[in-house]
Amino acid sequence: MERNEISIHETRAFVALLRNKERWITSKELAKEADIAERTARAFLLKFTRLGLVDLAEVFPAHKYRLSEKASKRNAGYFGRLEKAREVFGLGAEPAAAPDRGGS
Repeated sequence: MERNEISIHETRAFVALLRNKERWITSKELAKEADIAERTARAFLLKFTRLGLVDLAEVFPAHKYRLSEKASKRNAGYFGRLEKAREVFGLGAEPAAAPDRGGS
């Protein structure tokens, strides 16, 4: 039986990949960025790689991943579902702006 639901954890992993789309990250870095367990991050990265959303670099000592530039074309349906989940959960892709600490 296939699960159709997209969890908040999966959505947070997707958002973390969006925030880091210019650099390669490990599953450990993704877990920290998305505030999910490392095992969960590995599972989502495997899923996203199989769906064509993520590129994989098999390097030592840890594989590295990044959101593919062609993710929305390779699997438009799933990419769209992740974008919709991001909207529903209220998760933006941009990091929060730093507070203004300047004085007058």
